Amino acid sequence: MLPYQEIPFHRPSLGVEEIEEVVRTLQSGWLTSGPRVEQFEREFRAYVEAPYALAVNSCTAGLHLALAALNLGPGAEVITTPLTFCATVNVILHTGARPVLADVGEDGNLDPQAAAAAITERTRAILPVHFAGLPCDLRAFWALARLHGLRVIEDAAHAAGARYQGWPVGAGDPAADEHSDACAFSFYATKNLTTGEGGMVTTHEEDLAEAMRVLCLHGISRDAWRRYAARGRWEYQVLQPGFKYNLSDIQAALGVHQLRRLEEFTRVRTRYARLYHELLADVEEVGLPPDRADCRHAWHLYTLRLRLEKLTVPRAEFISALRALGVSTSVHFIPIPLHPAYAGWAGRASAACPRAMALYPRLISLPLYPAMTENQVAYVAEAVKQVARAHRKTKVAGLAAAV
Repeated sequence: MLPYQEIPFHRPSLGVEEIEEVVRTLQSGWLTSGPRVEQFEREFRAYVEAPYALAVNSCTAGLHLALAALNLGPGAEVITTPLTFCATVNVILHTGARPVLADVGEDGNLDPQAAAAAITERTRAILPVHFAGLPCDLRAFWALARLHGLRVIEDAAHAAGARYQGWPVGAGDPAADEHSDACAFSFYATKNLTTGEGGMVTTHEEDLAEAMRVLCLHGISRDAWRRYAARGRWEYQVLQPGFKYNLSDIQAALGVHQLRRLEEFTRVRTRYARLYHELLADVEEVGLPPDRADCRHAWHLYTLRLRLEKLTVPRAEFISALRALGVSTSVHFIPIPLHPAYAGWAGRASAACPRAMALYPRLISLPLYPAMTENQVAYVAEAVKQVARAHRKTKVAGLAAAV
């Protein structure tokens, strides 16, 4: 039996630098969007090698701003994945556009061939998600966009620190002058880089960057920091009805230092993912998460695939058995068609997305974060082995079931 440990699903890595920066921000007297947000935007766009970056209060806000600024509203269809958090489809619905679900590939990412088959005369954009931190096949989506005159907006909620064919997610391919229209990142509490709540949306298009910046803060022409600065002026104009999506300086104070630690965070996550690979490689009852040689996985999630045909219990009981050993897990994600809120338009998507629907019952996300230790990673792996052994189908049982 394992010596019992409590392993939470996630714990943030916050250092002295972040704490001191937040204190300095509180002492500065300026708490909302201001100089630290501007610094965070500047350093983030340098990190992802995109010319424009806008700090927002969530990845959801970034996606919504991109869709709204690109005028993807009523009458438009936006192709996306069924294996994602609800925010991905919510933002499409909020603009008045219609989400169209296309199936995933074996890696859990939106399948370009399925996306191509879903294109109609009403399709205006593709919204792929970098599932678990593994970059999706962006070149295939860019090719579809060129062929059909579409926009590409990346949901990179999991992908801070990921690289696609040598370039940071968000950079595109500068050598070929190929890139998505916009790319939205999440800095939620569990993400690879955290500001508690928050996000960033990047783009290579100056007009789009300016349109999103105006929409981000009520549609006004100048933010408060520029109005109330020493040489600022009080006047402003509301250029169009906008939203309240700005990030605060308190949050940006965390983000500046989290960003500077992101490369180290990614190295630790990668090391722990490889350790999981080694420790679980001989467990026949589970499949390991996919990776690709042409990308750098951000390892936001370590998503095991249960081989249910080799187990005597379903996923829910497997998770409960891990919890009894102190290991907290999660599931990413409940497919969009299974939520009551989307039954009106997504109900038939189950048949159209067989790979996503077949993958979902097998997925378990194990704890994976820099605040863990190698001993804790080993404990989680041993717990998985113990549960798999306890619920392994024997050959005799299998034959009996067949008879």
